[in-house]
Amino acid sequence: MTTQLETPRRTRPSARRARPSLGKVLAWTALIGFVLVTLFPFYWMLRTALSNGAALATDPGSLAPVDFTWGAFERVLGIATTGEAQAEGGSGASLDFWGYLLNSVIVATSITLGQVFFGALAAYAFARLQWPGRNGVFFLFLLALMVPPIFTQLPNFLLMRDLGLVNTYAGIILPFFFMTPFAIFFLRQFFLGISSEIEEAARLDGASNLRIFFRIILPMSTGPLATLAILQYIQAWNEYFWPLLVGSDNSVRVLTVALGVFRSQTPQGAPDWAGLMAAALLAALPILILFVIFSRKIVNSIGFSGIK
Repeated sequence: MTTQLETPRRTRPSARRARPSLGKVLAWTALIGFVLVTLFPFYWMLRTALSNGAALATDPGSLAPVDFTWGAFERVLGIATTGEAQAEGGSGASLDFWGYLLNSVIVATSITLGQVFFGALAAYAFARLQWPGRNGVFFLFLLALMVPPIFTQLPNFLLMRDLGLVNTYAGIILPFFFMTPFAIFFLRQFFLGISSEIEEAARLDGASNLRIFFRIILPMSTGPLATLAILQYIQAWNEYFWPLLVGSDNSVRVLTVALGVFRSQTPQGAPDWAGLMAAALLAALPILILFVIFSRKIVNSIGFSGIK
């Protein structure tokens, strides 16, 4: 008599997934709400820039562009004529967008290069070199982080005026060109994490401090250096008050200052909000793209450097 073995039935995985908990739902809801609140001003800028300036007042609460047009961007880029600009609610004022953009690039690039290079030198001196009073001087640099920048604007302006550097690139760049307390602190934290055995081995081979810095330390610090460069570039790009003080001439006027001047050139009595929002979007677009591309590197480098 043969017995038939019953094959066990395979239990299929349950198609029903576990329902998310109430806390997770509330957390995701709060996160999505926070993102929407954060991004809404940028959307409103885009909506205003794509609207007809003459028709904005007819429906100010509309979420969609009012009488959709590219006229604001054409006015900013100098494509539209004076008649076309005034017909769409513009003031007819001219904006040398590309010239001001070039000035911003020159100023921001020069400041970034200077701060990264001299900041790295100073940070290496505080992290690795032994010299009397090192910790005390570093403490003074940290105290400088607590001084509001507005307190140094007037002395710097008087210095630039006495040197004859008003309305020059040098006058705008020099106060920010050399190392800053933040740059020194940021890079010093990273340099302290580099093994000293590498430097000791290089010294045994006869390498000097400068040779170690340029041939060993800098190649190992490309991540933090790139992060610092991005942060400083964004800060220099968005600087407004100091370029307004010393760079009022058109030849050196940066884009942030030009936007303020463009807003004030309103002979019709009302600002050209569509044109102003279009110019602001075009001015912020390079920085937004730069930050989005390198955002992960910035977060990783800040966390690795010990900044909490």
